[in-house]
Amino acid sequence: MNFVFISPQFPETYWNWCDRLRRNGANVLGIGDTPYDSIPEQLKHALTEYYWVASLEDYDQVFRAVAFFSFKYGKIDWLESNNEYWLGQDARLRDDFHITTGAGAAQMAAWQSKARMKPLYAAGKIPTARQIRVAGETDADSVRAFALETGYPLFAKPEVGVGSGGAFKVEGASDLEAFLARRGDMPYVLEEYVTGDICSYDAIIDSQGKPLFENQEEFPPSMEEIVRFQLDVSYFSRPTVDPRLRKLGRAAVKAFGITSRFVHMEFFRLAEAKPGLGDAGDYIGLEVNVRPPGGFTPDIMNFAHATDVYQIWADMVCFDERRLPDSRDRGFCVYASRRDRYAYAHSDEEIRAAYGDAIRMSGRMADALSDDLGNSFYMARFSTEAEVDEFVAFVQTQA
Repeated sequence: MNFVFISPQFPETYWNWCDRLRRNGANVLGIGDTPYDSIPEQLKHALTEYYWVASLEDYDQVFRAVAFFSFKYGKIDWLESNNEYWLGQDARLRDDFHITTGAGAAQMAAWQSKARMKPLYAAGKIPTARQIRVAGETDADSVRAFALETGYPLFAKPEVGVGSGGAFKVEGASDLEAFLARRGDMPYVLEEYVTGDICSYDAIIDSQGKPLFENQEEFPPSMEEIVRFQLDVSYFSRPTVDPRLRKLGRAAVKAFGITSRFVHMEFFRLAEAKPGLGDAGDYIGLEVNVRPPGGFTPDIMNFAHATDVYQIWADMVCFDERRLPDSRDRGFCVYASRRDRYAYAHSDEEIRAAYGDAIRMSGRMADALSDDLGNSFYMARFSTEAEVDEFVAFVQTQA
């Protein structure tokens, strides 16, 4: 198997995807914009060859790199980045090189559009917040009528976006008018505001649309506020998946027609009853992401489930099955961040003295991800959610 991996050097732990493919006998060919001498040693050992491009944003350069690999090694069987930022380009390259093991550009565009997700959710009988698409041709009076129908606040976000970039809360009519005046050419979606916790259904899906691995994460209510106010962030993986969330996640996989991918599907768990959506504690669809969760989250899942999601994914790619047994050694694994701009009550030494046995990983976050995920972080594993809360408070209490 010839597998082209786009940007295998970023985020820094992505060498693991390539390593597991190589262990399975795949010919792993990397394309990245970091000079070869600067990529991790583990990645160098995992790759058959690495092709440096001056910019991954330049499609012609990346196209020529894939063409070179195709000429040298034969037909490319898979092409993937597992990175939200490059999903559209991945799909275009698959079309251009007739790679049928992943979604093409048309399918990817449907999956990435927050407006086109709505009918797919409906097909899966998954409730979602009311929404209107706001683009250049959208009549402003229609948007105002939508706001009157749903009431304020509202939430605005790019129709196709990465992370929380460009998202903001619309508090009232004056905010809405300001939004309409400056909306520009980028299509947005405007949704009724929902209060609750954000949970995700994460899964590795085989070629028949069946899950080989499933995980549930719990996130802060608003990543937009985390970024806007530069707050500390924490989130965690649970040892098991709520059966109600599992049912909705599997229904979404089927409705969206997803196969042979890692998925990260976000849901709201309602904090209070919402007419037309459900009761407090019910889940409603938020966004479907057809890639693994970002940052070090695959490692968090590994620690929570005592497993190796990199290997499970590689086995899906190479063998279309799961070969790692399920582990009974499960717990909660939490990510707790800090920001350089704040002083904290407890030093690194104090954190390690208090929680050394529980800490599984720590370090610095890449600058490109720090707005969402903080400048430094600790990951720790516990048996109970109460221990998770105590750890987060210890790490993040400011001086």
